[in-house]
Amino acid sequence: MPTMNLIGGWLGMLAGVLSGAAFGLMFHNEGWMGGYSSYPRRLTRLGHISFFGLAFVNLFFAATAAQLNLSGIYSSVASWGLIIGALTMPTVCFLSAWRKPMRHFFPIPVAAVTAGILAILIGWWRQ
Repeated sequence: MPTMNLIGGWLGMLAGVLSGAAFGLMFHNEGWMGGYSSYPRRLTRLGHISFFGLAFVNLFFAATAAQLNLSGIYSSVASWGLIIGALTMPTVCFLSAWRKPMRHFFPIPVAAVTAGILAILIGWWRQ
């Protein structure tokens, strides 16, 4: 499972760079997406940075899972929770920037990442 997180982490890094490059083409325009402090622009920035943040979390998991001796259900829940969080957090950020009611989907990535982190900690503690 940690191999999936390793690949997912590096794909997240790539997505962060590419999304930053794409959005960076318009950041010079102060009025873009309603201005720097507008809701859509803030959510777009959050989506961009969440690619990097959750990529790092996945890379850290891949690097430490063996040292923590995680196995079975704890390893699976941790792996999938972190991958699901890395996929859904930027998606919900970008959808929320587009349509404000989409913000109600934020519990999905938050719950996924929380489950992943709790699985790591509980699996390590129960050894």
